[in-house]
Amino acid sequence: MTPVESPGSRVRGGSRPSWPVPRPYTKVALVFLLAVFVPSLVLAWLAMRSLRDQQFALEHQRTLLYQGAAESIARDILAHLDKRRRDFGAVVDKLIANQKPRDAAPDFDARLREAWPLVEIGFVVGLEGEVLAPSLFGGPAARRFRLENDRFLCSRETVEVIWESPKGPISLSKLDAKELGKTPPDKAVFATKSGSPANQAPASSTGPAEFRQLIGDSTEGTLARFLQNRLNVMFWRRPESDRDTVFGAQVNTAQLTQEMTGLVRVEPGLAGEIVVALLNDQGRPVSTTRSGFDIAGRTPAVSREIGEVLPHWELAVFLADPSRLGHSARALQRTVGFLVALLVVAIGVGGWLIVNDLRRQLALARQKTDFVSNVSHELKTPLTSIRMFSELLAEGRVQDPARQRHFLQIITAETARLTRLINNVLDFARLERGEKKYQFQNLDLAALTRETVETYRPHLEENGFKLRADLPSTPLPVTGDRDALAQVIVNLISNAEKYGGDSKEIDVSASARNGAVCVSIMDRGAGVPPGCQEKIFEQFFRAHDSLSSGIQGSGLGLTLARQIARAHGGDVTCAPREGGGSCFNLNLALKC
Repeated sequence: MTPVESPGSRVRGGSRPSWPVPRPYTKVALVFLLAVFVPSLVLAWLAMRSLRDQQFALEHQRTLLYQGAAESIARDILAHLDKRRRDFGAVVDKLIANQKPRDAAPDFDARLREAWPLVEIGFVVGLEGEVLAPSLFGGPAARRFRLENDRFLCSRETVEVIWESPKGPISLSKLDAKELGKTPPDKAVFATKSGSPANQAPASSTGPAEFRQLIGDSTEGTLARFLQNRLNVMFWRRPESDRDTVFGAQVNTAQLTQEMTGLVRVEPGLAGEIVVALLNDQGRPVSTTRSGFDIAGRTPAVSREIGEVLPHWELAVFLADPSRLGHSARALQRTVGFLVALLVVAIGVGGWLIVNDLRRQLALARQKTDFVSNVSHELKTPLTSIRMFSELLAEGRVQDPARQRHFLQIITAETARLTRLINNVLDFARLERGEKKYQFQNLDLAALTRETVETYRPHLEENGFKLRADLPSTPLPVTGDRDALAQVIVNLISNAEKYGGDSKEIDVSASARNGAVCVSIMDRGAGVPPGCQEKIFEQFFRAHDSLSSGIQGSGLGLTLARQIARAHGGDVTCAPREGGGSCFNLNLALKC
């Protein structure tokens, strides 16, 4: 039995159905290609190109982060130095309280050493050109200080300086002493050099100045000088009671460095990624955030000078693992590349699904158009027969009683055929809209099958079919809609009739096994073409050669049969029959 009752594609001449691609499909596919797929590929290409810049962007972001860490430490160090300078000013004010400033000069160095542990040498200078303290005979340290600094402090020696204004370092060659004297006390910071350390270049362009010019009208400040490649940091304070006397201190650089060591630290989130080192004017590390870290031969990722308070001192940020950043960039590239590829695949798969569904919908629309044509022809054929034979009988043109009975049988058969066709169309429309209702009741499927077969037998035998029914006498109880199940059996028998071939043999049997009832309708036709066992149950499908062979049908019989069976909790299946032909089985649950 070669079923023809389902979604229809047609191929004439005995080949498989192969619809030509409809023109709307070609147009929509072209629009999809130009409007969606091609732009998606272009975007993917641009995204892949942008991956090459990801490493540079990542490096730039990390550099900004490292720069921020260095800036934060530098601010802390400068704030600490500023605090120490203010501490010195407070100590000076305390030491000279209740006496004239010059009277406190002789023992200022000794008293300052006792009161302020950070001092190395305390000094007092008269701006008229006299060093009041320390005494040349105060010890080796005092003598050395006087020999190195007397000419400078007495304004008999000019040195190159950089004035750090609120707007940044400015060369003194562009300013005069009067302008220097207008500097606010907390901003008067000078770096002075009488010789740069080895292999070090000046921080910027400088100009000559004397100590008196550097002091100006300011109240306090900081001086930084290099002597014999050694940095000397000095704090100075001018008391309000005597503007011509300056008290100062040469700071113990080693102790000051020790205090700054605790300020060199990084946030926990960056501790495993970078190492920050405080480098002195010789480029040697005085403190690092990771003990035992060797900076020899390493190039810092970021460096930041402390400022003119500590000339040539800088904070250097080293990568703990230089290859880590490259690994991160490559990981980012792989991740973004994978996402881009995934999106392209998703777009491609989605586009393929859309196009495939569009093609299916267009093919279904074509099938529905053919269905309308088929149904029109199916309706016209029985109506023509009914009209012709009924007119012959009505006009009395047939007098032979045998021929009259024959014509009446034809009218009855065509009426039943017309009824089945209309019922199929109406039932299919109800199923599509979800409006099909069933009246479930207990019934004997064997008896229902016998009744349906006997009703259909005269028509089959009239057309030369041999109909054999092997039905059990014992009941086969099931639960279902009597008329709906009868329609399933009729559709299967009608399908066997259409595709029964020249042998014109139909066998109907029923049995119960494994808790299920099976009604089988078998024929000796050409069978279902390979690959069409499931397609024949699709709506409007017709087997490959059904149209060219002139077999009538709407393509809905088997579709309705399966849908009704599944609504009853069963199914309709198809299998090849031994010896040729097909076997369709209606399977329902046996009611215990």
